[in-house]
Amino acid sequence: MTDSAGTPAEPDPPAGEETPRTDGEAGAADGAGATEGDAPRKRHWLRWTALGCSFVVLAAAGAGWWFYRKLDNNITTDTSAAAELRAYEKERPSAVASSARNILLIGSDTRTGAGNSQYGRDKGTQRSDTTILLHLAAGKESATAVSIPRDLMVGMPTCRTPDGTRTREQFAQFNSAFEIGGTACTIRTVERLTGIRIDHHMVIDFRGFKKMVDAVDGVEVCLKEPIDDSDARLKLPAGRQTLHGEQALGFVRARKSLGNGSDTERMDRQQQFLGALVSKVQSNGVLLNPTRLYPVLDAATKSITTDPGLDSLRDLYDLARSMRAIPTEKVRFLTVPRRPYSQNANRDELVQPEASQLFKRLREDRPVTVTPSASESAGEDTDGSGKPDDAGSPGPVPTPTFSGRSAAEGACP
Repeated sequence: MTDSAGTPAEPDPPAGEETPRTDGEAGAADGAGATEGDAPRKRHWLRWTALGCSFVVLAAAGAGWWFYRKLDNNITTDTSAAAELRAYEKERPSAVASSARNILLIGSDTRTGAGNSQYGRDKGTQRSDTTILLHLAAGKESATAVSIPRDLMVGMPTCRTPDGTRTREQFAQFNSAFEIGGTACTIRTVERLTGIRIDHHMVIDFRGFKKMVDAVDGVEVCLKEPIDDSDARLKLPAGRQTLHGEQALGFVRARKSLGNGSDTERMDRQQQFLGALVSKVQSNGVLLNPTRLYPVLDAATKSITTDPGLDSLRDLYDLARSMRAIPTEKVRFLTVPRRPYSQNANRDELVQPEASQLFKRLREDRPVTVTPSASESAGEDTDGSGKPDDAGSPGPVPTPTFSGRSAAEGACP
């Protein structure tokens, strides 16, 4: 038999026999068979991989939601202060720079609550141990933290007391406002003193402060002399130290055994410490490390009482993000210009016109310039205006400067 081209054709195989395959044909056929057999197994593996990835994503989302809810529920909301402030809305100052924010930070010396009784007997009252007016400039360009001395003599408005009665207007020591009428009375007193509208507030107690410091694994300070203060529960050698919760609280509260024992020096130490704390929190080791960031957020949310405008994790995150965007050299700390009160050297009064100049710049969201005080650079007593008490006034200064420091300086030179 021949094919169409006339060449002899191979004989047909006998019935029942298969045509022998060449090596190439056999390899091709075997390969095809292997691919067909592996396909179901491959699809099976892909399905399990997809299910596993989905489970991981859902678990992570569930854990994230649980952490979010936990942190969100940690925050205590102060609704009574908000109601009291609404009742006196007509007398409150208006915001001049709408995009800027003013937050009043109040450190309470209450002895109530777990962990606070060791600092003294609970008398059922509390005073503001530390009060700081934090001004966040529009555009997140700078932050200015102004300490208000607790011994400053101020005009207090009529305030609602815890038993529902009303006090009369009075001229009294500033930190008594918190004892008499709580947060709302303190805010209204600050607004009357400065003409600055307070947008938000936070209150933190001793225990909360300690937890915040521990959450960032301590804050470094430098001590020129050793400290031994039984009242502050603090005993430290001189030199560079990393202070944790209890030690940090003693350091910012110590008064009798450090320097001349004045509240001015104590506020200076508080500002140094807060500057170092801000730098530590802004560091990548905290903000970019979830295992270190979560304890900070947990301690912060457990430790504070806020107004309804800051009582969610989202609100606090937005605030923290605003602070993070500000370079540490533009986070400034200072004390309102003050001097011993003429009627009582153990109390303070404002220094004018420097205090009014400071308040005006904050109201108008204008830059505040700070320089080391003369007492730090030349050993002279100052009034917080950035110049010695006996300095003359040769003429108007276009941009006033005030005694203070930036967070970039921290607590160690």
